[in-house]
Amino acid sequence: MFLDYVKIFIKAGNGGNGKVSFHREKFVPNGGPDGGDGGNGGDVVFVADKEINTLIDFKFQKFYRAQNGGDGEAKNCTGKSAPPLIIKVPVGTVIRDTESGKVICDLFDDGETFVALKGGRGGKGNNRFAHAKRQAPSFSQLGETTEEHQVTLELKTIADVGLVGFPNVGKSTLLSVLTSAKPKIANYHFTTINPNLGVVQMYDESFVIADIPGLIEGASEGAGLGHYFLRHIERVRLIVHVVDISGSEGRDPIDDYNKINAELATYSEKLAQIPQIVVAGKADLLTDPDEVAKFEKAIGKKVYVVSALTHQGIDELLKVMKEKVDELPPPSRIERDETFELEPKTDQRFTISRLDDGSFFVDGGLVDFLIQNVTISSQDSFAFFQKVLKDRGVIAELKKRGMKEGDTVVIGDIEFEWVD
Repeated sequence: MFLDYVKIFIKAGNGGNGKVSFHREKFVPNGGPDGGDGGNGGDVVFVADKEINTLIDFKFQKFYRAQNGGDGEAKNCTGKSAPPLIIKVPVGTVIRDTESGKVICDLFDDGETFVALKGGRGGKGNNRFAHAKRQAPSFSQLGETTEEHQVTLELKTIADVGLVGFPNVGKSTLLSVLTSAKPKIANYHFTTINPNLGVVQMYDESFVIADIPGLIEGASEGAGLGHYFLRHIERVRLIVHVVDISGSEGRDPIDDYNKINAELATYSEKLAQIPQIVVAGKADLLTDPDEVAKFEKAIGKKVYVVSALTHQGIDELLKVMKEKVDELPPPSRIERDETFELEPKTDQRFTISRLDDGSFFVDGGLVDFLIQNVTISSQDSFAFFQKVLKDRGVIAELKKRGMKEGDTVVIGDIEFEWVD
């Protein structure tokens, strides 16, 4: 089964908590704090692997969560940092933030890696908070917690040439003749249900051809199978537009040609601008040679007449394709939005507002930081809390806003009365 579009959930590991511990040993009455730091949580890392050509594995597993870091231990032992969670995807996979649709990464080359989420930082043990005036801190820091994110994986085949056309016009057979590929071929519609790749070897050089499953009218709006595969044409440098010149399926080649181009243009203006070579296939079934001239006149372009069965025109077509590919720029990756971060850095700014009851409300990234790292029940920890408020200018700003003795201040879920 082929799958080229899927949504999954990813989460980096939480950081381990710091340890509160004091050295206890016979004949050592003042051992001091020896709580170790917590370990860092595991990263979430995507890796492009050329041996994978579908996203089918993600159909059965939707949640990918890295391990948490280990908690700190006594004797200044740091908790174990978690290993990264490696997620292998096909080459050409575009990763997007599902909520915003922004591109996070385009894994364009085999072996390319991308760290989507960094693991949470381990919390500091109480040993880290000891100094000359506070020799026995009874608090530690919690590990950094991480959030779960939903991302969309979208596979866009990387090929130099894309074969497009209505179902059963002979694209798969043509691919098998042009390349070493062995696609499934049968005389019924939608034989090809996933993009097939083949490599053309000419002298010391080569290029890749992708057989894009048959499009139908309305594909760009969701009709048939073709709309699932239009994304695979976006990366190609050259389109080989195949029509059944013999009309063996009872179709009009001119009408087919116009409808396919209309679908490409409706899906993406970029697709409509990709250079095209028009191929009149199934020439061995053609009963009226004048049909080729009629077709060329109708579309206003040169047409290459071929037969995959008799190999008529194959060498000429290969030569033209190679010349066109050499002239065109190589396929390029989709650029990510540099301003977008899946997990933005912690913002330690703050805002102050006055509530209806006259109390002061402090909010913002700094408050989130304090809530995570302060234990109000600990006198030492609360002293640290007050010091941060003073050092970061919160107290000064509150006074500037009119705070006086006896006023109520709310910071996160902490509410206290100001005493000057």
